[in-house]
Amino acid sequence: MPTQNLQRSTDLDSLDQAIAAAQTYLLSLQTPAGYWWADLESNVTITAEIILLHKIWGTDRDRPLAKAEAYLRSHQRDHGGWELFYGDGGDLSTSVEAYTALRVLGVPASDPDLLRAKAFILSRGGISKTRIFTKFHLALIGCYDWQGLPSLPAWVMLLESPSPFTIYELSSWARGSTVPLLVVFDQKPVYEIAPAIKVDELYAEGRQNVRWELPQNGDWSDIFLWLDKGFKLAESMNLVPFREEGIRKAENWILERQEATGDWGGIIPAMLNSLLALRVLGYDVHDPVVQRGLQAVDNFAIETAETYWVQACVSPVWDTGLSLRALTDSGLAPDHPALVKAGEWLLGKQILDYGDWIVKNPQGQPGGWAFEFENRFYPDVDDTGVVAMALQDVTLPDEALKKAAIARAVRWIATMQCKDGGWAAFDINNDQDWLNAVPYGDLKAMIDPSTADITARVLEMHGRLARDPDLVKGYGGELSDRRLARGLDFLIREQEADGSWFGRWGVNYLYGTSGALSALALVAPERCRVNIERGVAWLVGCQNADGGWGETCRSYNDPALKGQGPSTASQTAWALLGLIDAADCADAAAHRAMATGVEYLLTTQNPDGTWDEVEFTGTGFPGHFYIRYHLYRQNFPMMALGRYRQLQA
Repeated sequence: MPTQNLQRSTDLDSLDQAIAAAQTYLLSLQTPAGYWWADLESNVTITAEIILLHKIWGTDRDRPLAKAEAYLRSHQRDHGGWELFYGDGGDLSTSVEAYTALRVLGVPASDPDLLRAKAFILSRGGISKTRIFTKFHLALIGCYDWQGLPSLPAWVMLLESPSPFTIYELSSWARGSTVPLLVVFDQKPVYEIAPAIKVDELYAEGRQNVRWELPQNGDWSDIFLWLDKGFKLAESMNLVPFREEGIRKAENWILERQEATGDWGGIIPAMLNSLLALRVLGYDVHDPVVQRGLQAVDNFAIETAETYWVQACVSPVWDTGLSLRALTDSGLAPDHPALVKAGEWLLGKQILDYGDWIVKNPQGQPGGWAFEFENRFYPDVDDTGVVAMALQDVTLPDEALKKAAIARAVRWIATMQCKDGGWAAFDINNDQDWLNAVPYGDLKAMIDPSTADITARVLEMHGRLARDPDLVKGYGGELSDRRLARGLDFLIREQEADGSWFGRWGVNYLYGTSGALSALALVAPERCRVNIERGVAWLVGCQNADGGWGETCRSYNDPALKGQGPSTASQTAWALLGLIDAADCADAAAHRAMATGVEYLLTTQNPDGTWDEVEFTGTGFPGHFYIRYHLYRQNFPMMALGRYRQLQA
């Protein structure tokens, strides 16, 4: 259905000019190797914890940590605290870690910035109210008592199927972070660092009055507190069974999963914790394993003339896949040299090794892509789906090679379907929700269940790849009609009463609803017409007065805030993509919403073709960890404007 707007040539000219400017800017960011890679910004705790890591290893003088002090100071807000995401009013745990890192760097407690921070921290309840991982890092330097942390018995490493629990029931990110902590929590080290510090001033009740115990929840999960007391009693009496065997197995697991580049799991928590475990195990700082690990951390660091900070992860495959889709959606020729170079780079990053996913998916064959430069143990369904669609839309010198790579990817994704019909990020059937109730799991991110947004990505991928019958033949019956039907049923079940879908990996319902609409409009437009119309109506209903869309990260904690927040470029683009892809099911109000949304993007674009966006619109752990992808504000508006332009043809 053609829209009834932007019909005048001047309006179309403005749209074309905006697209051209955005393309020119994005092409200017491509690296000589062919990929795109932008900053992945989170909160300051990653940098604070790396400062502590270098102090513990004695490698702090080899890094520009004075610039890290400048970075931490620059992110302190007027209220005295540090934020979890932009504009959140300050977060207690984040603020305690930033304060401690500044003290570790030699800043005295009498510093005016730290006095402001102290007042903020005490007003929020002080150290005793912080998350487990904040207390853990304080315990490493004697600023918190290990007695107040949960026990992690090393013998869990020895549990194997058919045991109802093994380490492979943990999400990949929790697994990669927890296995090394089995070693650290067993030994409970306290390291002397220079300068030696105390942060007793941050205990609201006074350190002498602290109760070193785990907080009660007042529900069934308090059974874990009694279990923890039993574990601690066994530790105190040196009666922990299979202790040494568990530690040795954890050590071997860590060594086996280090990449040649030094990374573990492609994320800083796994890398940091693995280096801490090696320190506990007595490895020398000059050991090649340690040196590779420290170098891997350095590779995540960003140094400017004034500051030094560390990313939680790096996203070149993700950035490149989305950039390719943005450029092709916006009309760049599929054989453009920049696209060819990027496509060939992506082909070279396909993972043909078996990873941890094989434990629960023994029928699968390798073929996925990961998020990072190197992460052979943990390809993910989301990246793989995006890269498959991106490659389909470019023309490469060896088309047969490209199609073979896509077919491998689809076959792998097909086998990653969960028993509920949906798809998760890294594993299948990783859904034992009780794990989020253990005291150690206070980030509520211990599992990796099926989600609407990733399931929608798989269905969209199939819908787009199905335009090439030869390609579909290449992956045969792996992504069968039955698998697709189960995935579709899952996505339909996940729709909420108001017509929206939850977004696990992007903030939040705008992200989930956009992806679901794009998928349903491709693969089941007639069967799901009512579902699509309800999703479209929800998007139209939460459009802001300025024509854009926005949603606060707080919507994860308070669903009443779904679809509400200041307009952002990326979230406006998500809403537009959902509406545009569902245009055949859209009424006049939806088409008007599209037009005003496009106008918002046109009027907020900078002269150099960019958009500004300070908000965090990426999600790590809902409610606990958010990401500001620096290319989201560029890639998604380009996609939206490009697809809207196609409606005008």
